[in-house]
Amino acid sequence: MPTHQSTENSAEDAVPTFAELGIDGRVLAALTDVGYEKPSPIQAATIPLLLDGHDVVGVAQTGTGKTAAFAVPALSRLAELADLNGPSKATQVLVLAPTRELALQVAEAFNSYTKHMDGVTVLPVYGGSPYGPQLNGLRRGAQVVVGTPGRVIDHINKGALDLSDLQYMVLDEADEMLRMGFAEEVDRILEATPETKQVVLFSATMPGSIRRISKQYLRDPQEVTVKSQSTTGKNIRQRYVQVMGAHKLDAMTRILESEEHDGVITFVRTKMATEDLTDKLIARGFTAAAINGDIPQQQRERTVENLRAGKIDILVATDVAARGLDVERISHVINYDIPHDTESYVHRIGRTGRAGRTGDAILFMTPREKYLLRAIEKATRQQVELMQLPSVDMVNNKRLDKFAGRITTTLESEDLTVFRNLVEKYVEEHSVTAVEAAAALAHMAQGGRPLLMEELPTPPAKQARMSKGAKDGFGSRGPSRPLTEGNATYRIAVGRRQRVMPGSIVGALANEGGFSANQIGGIDIRSDHSLVELPADLSKDQWRSLSKTRIGGELIQLELDTGRKPRRDRDGGAGGFKGKSGGFRKGGRKDGFRKPRTPRG
Repeated sequence: MPTHQSTENSAEDAVPTFAELGIDGRVLAALTDVGYEKPSPIQAATIPLLLDGHDVVGVAQTGTGKTAAFAVPALSRLAELADLNGPSKATQVLVLAPTRELALQVAEAFNSYTKHMDGVTVLPVYGGSPYGPQLNGLRRGAQVVVGTPGRVIDHINKGALDLSDLQYMVLDEADEMLRMGFAEEVDRILEATPETKQVVLFSATMPGSIRRISKQYLRDPQEVTVKSQSTTGKNIRQRYVQVMGAHKLDAMTRILESEEHDGVITFVRTKMATEDLTDKLIARGFTAAAINGDIPQQQRERTVENLRAGKIDILVATDVAARGLDVERISHVINYDIPHDTESYVHRIGRTGRAGRTGDAILFMTPREKYLLRAIEKATRQQVELMQLPSVDMVNNKRLDKFAGRITTTLESEDLTVFRNLVEKYVEEHSVTAVEAAAALAHMAQGGRPLLMEELPTPPAKQARMSKGAKDGFGSRGPSRPLTEGNATYRIAVGRRQRVMPGSIVGALANEGGFSANQIGGIDIRSDHSLVELPADLSKDQWRSLSKTRIGGELIQLELDTGRKPRRDRDGGAGGFKGKSGGFRKGGRKDGFRKPRTPRG
């Protein structure tokens, strides 16, 4: 039986400093650089055990500071090994994470902790991205590999990932990995690693499957349980929007143009994302600026002062860059990227609702990140309410009113004599009306930006109704979850009988259909088929590519889901459906792929 420790966040706890935990000096210096002062309870309990060489099972909610708890001792061990044996390019640390997003965040954290370590490469590997760069990174040598189970298995099978020198392995959010169907992959990866490695397993819950892994693969593990007591201010209204990554910018635009707001802080996960989102917001007419760890302190201070003074309205920031930020005029905090750490969520939204004011916290979440929302609600003991996005008509009416207001202000405040004479002369010489000339000038004033917002693609009417719980005329059940705006639910002809895993579905759709990971929503694997949420407006090229896509040797036969078996299954057809003569009707195809018919609504 593992030795068990339990700790709770308490002001009375005697929390040691990081320097007192015995961490390697190079890692300690990096922690100081990123502003860490005292370890969180999970870090204080776990780091000494791992530094002493124990295997550890950590029972902790998402958001208790787990990443540093396993990354800091892992890197301390790497530093010691390099001092003893010299530098090595072999993979010595492997971290398994359930999602691409978490893998990227963990890899970024490792990178920040290796700032003072020479020759340490951290490589994230995950499905839905090209193999080439990952293979090149493994070939060059990566001491730390952070990956999703499906892609790690692929690299092991290809011979690209050699784990024979592995010293340290982490299973992060293990219960979520198993819930997503990665149990077989996790077992295969663990079996491919040396028995002498040190293992740390973190999980929010301890179901029997996690106990089995602990008993089978860990050696006399020490168990640490930490309860988070994060709380959020009662004067902060918390809402979430279910939106796919490709539509987040439109969602943010609708909110900012429809709700009264003052200063806004928008949180993203990476430094690159701060610059990218800032550029896109500026292109849409907002006053925005970015702060991240690469921005000099003097520039950061100037940017924050501009936010405080109202010279900019939106600050796009990473968690580290926003540390210590205190600006009273912040009315909204937007979690553009959902944090994987509930303490980060609490710190983020605490930037609003200052000095007795009310504040708004809005969280963007994809269907696959629903478990993170549950973790936030559990940790904060507060419900986050579902928010309906403002309609396109509402946004466009506000835009038209605002534009008309600018015309009125200009007429009342400016001397227009020169322009009036110019327009009169133009109208006379070109035989156009004054209204046409004014419309052309209004278009010029827009500077090439569309004045009106367009609707996101919508799923077929019947599918949209069924996603809200309606049934068709046959009493059939439609998609099992509400649709994210701009998406539709598709059916593929592989399921549990074909032993299909979520990773293989994501990989096939990403590689063959060209989807990014954040365009692939919820996956519901059933006995003989699976339901997948994808953009409603698939291109002809995507339909064509997916018509040839196979998983486990089976054509996926992608089609819009209606809640009923496809006619080919009911009538015994192989692809398309048979008419009275036994031939294929128009719309059926012999390659096993059928484009969706528009459902009668």
